[in-house]
Amino acid sequence: MAHREKVSTTIAPENYGYLASMVKRRKARTLAEALDLALGRIRALDNRARLERDTAAYFAALSGKAAAEEARLEAALAQAADEVDFDERPDA
Repeated sequence: MAHREKVSTTIAPENYGYLASMVKRRKARTLAEALDLALGRIRALDNRARLERDTAAYFAALSGKAAAEEARLEAALAQAADEVDFDERPDA
């Protein structure tokens, strides 16, 4: 078993209900696992938002020639990615 940190706190009743429902629906085995899953999803959303901000800043700073090359690559990638569902989660 991986090392785990002990957390002792109180949470809002609706959040407890959500975690308990994850256990009841067998999305998690324990409340701790349900909390880990929920926090993992939040962290993924935070990481995606940070990537979006960093990507926008990168493109805003490009020179004209580099921007044209990126646009060409973007079009090629968009065509290839049309068949991929990036938001599909196998554990959801």
